[in-house]
Amino acid sequence: MAMAEVAEPAERKPRGRREPNEERIRARNQRLILKAAIEVFSKKGFDGTPISEIAEKSGLPKANVYYYFESKEAIYRAVIAHLIQGWDDALTHIRPEADPRTALEGYVRAKLEYTRKNASESRLFASEIIRGAEYLTRADRQHMKDVTDKAVAIVDGWVAAGQLKQVNARHLFIMLWSATQFYGDFEPLAADALLVKRLTSRHYEDAARTIVDTVLGGILAASA
Repeated sequence: MAMAEVAEPAERKPRGRREPNEERIRARNQRLILKAAIEVFSKKGFDGTPISEIAEKSGLPKANVYYYFESKEAIYRAVIAHLIQGWDDALTHIRPEADPRTALEGYVRAKLEYTRKNASESRLFASEIIRGAEYLTRADRQHMKDVTDKAVAIVDGWVAAGQLKQVNARHLFIMLWSATQFYGDFEPLAADALLVKRLTSRHYEDAARTIVDTVLGGILAASA
């Protein structure tokens, strides 16, 4: 396998502002490492994944993996942080001033699109939760609770304003998480149910329409 362009640990420069080319190399190599780590972690879990396998998969020397990440745990946490950020981005559709139909549809589509493009990452997170969330930090869990509380308050506000029918907003979000993540976390089952060999973007589009029409059909107020 051809080796990617790297900045060897032995050539580490004094601290200070990095040159543009150095920043480009760093960003690219970190992406390679995280992409490889997601693939291996999702199949073998944290304990079953050696740094050497991540290095081999990324095409970088093991020393360079340690150059960019101080430990295997640091890589794992970076992967989880990336997924949490993706979910945060999807939640930006849920805004108090937004039309509930537009906001909830935007959220569902964003979650499905993130799942489609990052299925291995989503499966890794699901596996982490099933194993007891050992590497999900207290700060991560508090952050997810805080952003969920904020989204719930917005939905409750729409209910109070008569834009949505009475609905338990927390159960609503749990349902939406389950529906949007199933396609990536359990793709073989979803494909079997849809009588296809693999899911495509068309299946995700059909899923988005079905979820949105079903959910909004049940909770949108008649005047909304």
